[in-house]
Amino acid sequence: MELRVIGSPLEGVSVLSLAEQYPGPYATLLLADLGADVTLIERPNGGDPARKLKSLFSSLSRNKRSIVLDLKSAAGRESLFDLSKTADVLIEGYRPDVMKNLGLSYAQLRPMNRRLIYLSLTGFGQNGPYRRRPVHDLSCQGLAGVLFQQPRSGRLEKPFQLPVADLASGTLAAFGVVSALLARERTGHGCYIDLAMTDSLVSWMTAYHYATLNGRPMAEVYEEEPAYGTFTCADNKMITLSIANEDHYWQALCQSTGLAHLTSANHQDRVQHAADYRAQLAAAIAKQTLEVWAGLFDAMEIPWGHVHELKDVAGDPQLRTRDLFVRLGPENGGEWHVNQPLQFS
Repeated sequence: MELRVIGSPLEGVSVLSLAEQYPGPYATLLLADLGADVTLIERPNGGDPARKLKSLFSSLSRNKRSIVLDLKSAAGRESLFDLSKTADVLIEGYRPDVMKNLGLSYAQLRPMNRRLIYLSLTGFGQNGPYRRRPVHDLSCQGLAGVLFQQPRSGRLEKPFQLPVADLASGTLAAFGVVSALLARERTGHGCYIDLAMTDSLVSWMTAYHYATLNGRPMAEVYEEEPAYGTFTCADNKMITLSIANEDHYWQALCQSTGLAHLTSANHQDRVQHAADYRAQLAAAIAKQTLEVWAGLFDAMEIPWGHVHELKDVAGDPQLRTRDLFVRLGPENGGEWHVNQPLQFS
């Protein structure tokens, strides 16, 4: 099997990447998987600090090349300057003014390549009082309001393992580059893109901030439903139920689980009695195995899912059917990778 790059829509697009760690490499992974020619510009004496986490670095580095340039030296800066003359895209992740001080900012490179698309991906963007502050994913989450439940409840919680600020900004960076490439087809000129990890998460929180800014109740965005969560079956296997505000799914669930006396509960009833109803539902789920519930819930078309350990994800029949895992050929290392999810036809 090969990675899905049907038609290679970005074939012929050259990308220089000076962005390290996670967000920039994820952005260029998306671009490379679609056919872009990505060259990593790495620092001497170790390269990208993410190389210390071998699986992280390897998973994000397929379909890319790497060269080492010492941008603190005149020779290194000159080499990058020369590469930029013919590049379509340059992505960098340094703090504001670093590239300017090196003589490699967009304003300094643009005169010799009017078609260059230059994207700066930082924690807080190029302006504002925090712009020089070093930051990683969790701090972006806190500032953007993603962790709003913790100050409300006064309870400290363990950080979510998925780096959502890195992934949100990486995805938006790739989207921004592709948008700029499309605009360049019309104008003939490149552009500068300023993207902040924190801004990306604020965008993801659009519905929550809309409600807050306009004095509207959070209940118009989210309310705790008893059948939206994780439950344990009789065989100690776990499942998710994801019934939000749909009465028909709730009614089918009650019929399936022996909770007929709760069938008539509408959304507001369920929110008001969420703890009680959830306890009753958990007790009912605990009486049967996952296999039993799988058959019942599928037959009744109830939103549910497995809770997989990481080692079990690749074996799931749905994900296997979608060809989401691929083993590269020996010439590319022979390792398993996650396939890019866009299926063009």
